[in-house]
Amino acid sequence: MADEQEFSVILSKADKITEEMIQLMIELYPICRSITGNGTRQTLSIIKKYFPIQVKEVKSGTQVFDWIVPKEWNVSDAYVISPKGEKIIDFKKSNLHLVNYSIPINKKIPLKILKEHLHTLPKYPNVIPYVTSYYKQDWGFCLEHKKFLELENGEYSVVIDSKLEDGHLTYGEYLIEGKSKEEILLTCYICHPSLCNDNLSGVVLLTLLAKYLTKFNSEFSIRFLFIPETIGAITWIHRNQNNLDKIKHGIVATSLGSKEKITFKKTRRNNTVLDQIVPKILKTKCKSYEISDFFPWGSDERQFCSPFFNLPVSSIFRSIYTSSTPEYHNSMDNLDFIDNNSMKESFLIFLSIISELNKQKMSNNQLLTNQKNELKNKKYEEKNMMKDQFYKNLKPKCEPHLTKYGLYHELGGQISTMQRRDFELAIQWILNMSDGTNSLFDISKKSKISYSLIEEAIESLIKANLLEKIT
Repeated sequence: MADEQEFSVILSKADKITEEMIQLMIELYPICRSITGNGTRQTLSIIKKYFPIQVKEVKSGTQVFDWIVPKEWNVSDAYVISPKGEKIIDFKKSNLHLVNYSIPINKKIPLKILKEHLHTLPKYPNVIPYVTSYYKQDWGFCLEHKKFLELENGEYSVVIDSKLEDGHLTYGEYLIEGKSKEEILLTCYICHPSLCNDNLSGVVLLTLLAKYLTKFNSEFSIRFLFIPETIGAITWIHRNQNNLDKIKHGIVATSLGSKEKITFKKTRRNNTVLDQIVPKILKTKCKSYEISDFFPWGSDERQFCSPFFNLPVSSIFRSIYTSSTPEYHNSMDNLDFIDNNSMKESFLIFLSIISELNKQKMSNNQLLTNQKNELKNKKYEEKNMMKDQFYKNLKPKCEPHLTKYGLYHELGGQISTMQRRDFELAIQWILNMSDGTNSLFDISKKSKISYSLIEEAIESLIKANLLEKIT
């Protein structure tokens, strides 16, 4: 078939495509990206060289479900000068040195005050952490813990030349029109600064996939999204609510460049075409792989799979996004960390999935009939359910903005304390599963979180008017 021949041509170029992905990553690596700002625009401008991506902007202050598009942040320079006149922290040497979304400052302060705004990783003394403060106006710097311990008493000059003002949230979108209006959604996030695995690996993979599929005669339409994580996904879903039924298959591409084994995170529905075909593909393509049931934390799949929408969106990654991976959100996630063979294999897996979906579509395989039944589960329903021990999420369209309710940590990038993290995980599980079909016992069993902590989290959600008992 002509379609298979086109895939074969792309497969024959796998080594060349891998080189292109790595070169693009090298070009994108120095850019200071965030959830808004010129770094995002610059990134999309570079991607536009590969295919005609549409760049779209949404004004600051725009309401998107429970969230508001934030002010735009841009930074020109940031540094700290020691009492001896040495520049000991320098944004221009590494953009990870500055807490993302830091407000402007230009003053001299004593070491005691400066330390309140410094972030390190004591476990990895030679590493710079990545920290954000998107929704709390604050400032800060990140540095190696070894250098932190060497700081001497005295007065330090602190300069952050940044702007936080009304502007736009920027994202990129590209649609390859197929024979059908039904869509495959492929999405990645472009908000992280100089971090390669998380998530320039996903960005460059989808860029080259879009480039080589541009002229492909696809059965499905294929939509590519390059968006800021969380707020970008929420914004896109809000703007496209009337067209979400077109999405028949979706994958979030993230953390695909490490030497770890491929993991397929299934959709929330757990019975979609992707949930059935991806494990079969991985079995034939990979020496080692893992299949994970859906969990309501991670990347943007948690927005697409929020209770009201419950879209057939999955995620494929290698390194799980937790502090259990040493390079998570710090300067170890650099160009040297990326494995070329992993990038090549990741690209070929995505290509194989698209090929198989097209085959299924062409042959009208019985597997696709499952989709008709899945649509019945898309809407947020609670009828005909037991009324005791069941709760309803009052904001089921994407996740609520938990920070403003005091239910999530304000500084992002680094993992909070274990006790706090467990509580936040309980919050996420409850909100995602409280669709009227799961009892507290079901949530505790599925999440493997203690019943007592589930009850504690439910109390906090009820106080915040985010949850109510079905009576």
